[in-house]
Amino acid sequence: MSGSLNKVMLIGNLGDEVKMHHFDGGGCIGRFPIATNETYNNKATGEKISNTEWHNVVVKNKAAEVCEKYLKKGDKIYVEGKIKTRKWQSEDGIQRYSTEIHVSEFNFLSTKNDLNTNSNQENSQVSPPENQNNDADDLPF
Repeated sequence: MSGSLNKVMLIGNLGDEVKMHHFDGGGCIGRFPIATNETYNNKATGEKISNTEWHNVVVKNKAAEVCEKYLKKGDKIYVEGKIKTRKWQSEDGIQRYSTEIHVSEFNFLSTKNDLNTNSNQENSQVSPPENQNNDADDLPF
């Protein structure tokens, strides 16, 4: 095969809220981290080992707006895209690099029941559950 392929598929959980950046021309990008987990048993010791890998995710324009509206920290998501590395110079003159996943497709994997269960658990720890306006029925897909 003479060609090449740059394709990434991840299923993980958001590590933070979507951070938006709007441009003068009307475009925008959203950035958020996704955590993927791997668990296995060490054959020598029988110990259960768990590793978490963090991925910097970038979505653009309408996709970014949808992610900002419907995603929150902890939600499970499937993303598909390609790896890109950015290079910049820090204030102290050092060359810095950042590897990102530029998303071409995504799918929300947290269900409405997951969202209600999580919010009820969080609310019951702090205060009695409140009536919440859940926009999950308004998903555009």
